[in-house]
Amino acid sequence: MSNPLEAIHLLEDTLKKLLSNYEFLKEENQVLLQNNAELQVLLQQKEKELENQQKEYNLLKVAKTIEGSNENTRETKLKINALVREIDKCITLLNS
Repeated sequence: MSNPLEAIHLLEDTLKKLLSNYEFLKEENQVLLQNNAELQVLLQQKEKELENQQKEYNLLKVAKTIEGSNENTRETKLKINALVREIDKCITLLNS
C-alpha cells in the first residue's frame, strides 16, 4: 500500500463488490417477500378450507346420528338441546 493510487483502486473495487452484493440481496429480499405474501394467502385459503371441512364433518356427524347410527348420539342430543334452548330464548325475546 505504498502507492495511494493503489489504495484508492482497491477501495473502489471493494465498494463495487459491496454495491453489487447489496443489489443482489435487495432483489433476493424482494423475491422472498413476494413468496412470503403468496404463502400467507395460500395459508389463509387452507385455513378457510379446513374450517369448512370441519363444519361439514360436524354436520355429517349430526346427520349420521339422526339417521339412526348409535355413534355420537350423546353429542347430537346435547346439540339438539342447545338449539332448543336457543330457540326458547329467541321466543322469549320476541314475546317481551
